[in-house]
Amino acid sequence: MSVGEVVLVGGGPGDPDLLTVGGLKALRAADVVLYDHLAPLACLAETRPDATLLDVGKIPRGHHTPQADINALLVEHARSGALVVRFKGGDPFVLGRGSEEWQACAEAGIPVRVIPGVSSAIAGPALAGIPLTHRGLTQNFSVVSGHVGPDHPASTVNWDALATSSGTIVILMGVTHLADICAGLVARGLAPDTPAAIVARATSPEQRVFRGTVATLPGIAASAHVEPPALTVIGAVVALDLLGPTAS
Repeated sequence: MSVGEVVLVGGGPGDPDLLTVGGLKALRAADVVLYDHLAPLACLAETRPDATLLDVGKIPRGHHTPQADINALLVEHARSGALVVRFKGGDPFVLGRGSEEWQACAEAGIPVRVIPGVSSAIAGPALAGIPLTHRGLTQNFSVVSGHVGPDHPASTVNWDALATSSGTIVILMGVTHLADICAGLVARGLAPDTPAAIVARATSPEQRVFRGTVATLPGIAASAHVEPPALTVIGAVVALDLLGPTAS
């Protein structure tokens, strides 16, 4: 039996309209699809009736599939000759584990390719009316993982440089540690009145946007009971508010 192939498909931030044409073609051709809860799940209706669909999501404090198990499933099904699609939210190579999945397949001799997706880090702010750069105001932005805070021993982010970069900071996976992140940035030199916003469930009908400053945003998010998925934008561009008042 010939070896199959693994395709890592970035599903975008959850809206089916933001899935790429290439990603949709891969889904329609797949024998096996491994998906997570952040992918645009409505697109699973485009798969073949005989395709095998496997939920390998990692829901905070809920259903959790270890990464090693996902890697093993990709290899197992591809070795049986299947075309396997790993259908992820966002882009597999932007704060995702796509590179680890690629390595696992390559080490097992499985052909693997990637179809990048629309990153939540860019799409989420855009849908909230927040540009990440603006000529003459902010000329750079950084996307960082907030799965640990600035003072956590596992953090490898140069938070000191971020706090003084004069650029926009986009934080993914940072709801739990938002207070520590904001306090850490202020302690490292970021002005407490720097505009900040949190975009919850971007692209979905439940999208909500809450605005404040880097000093007040954690309290605002807590009062609104914001839960993942959500992203935070910190920087002067947040004050532009192109869509007008959007908080609810």
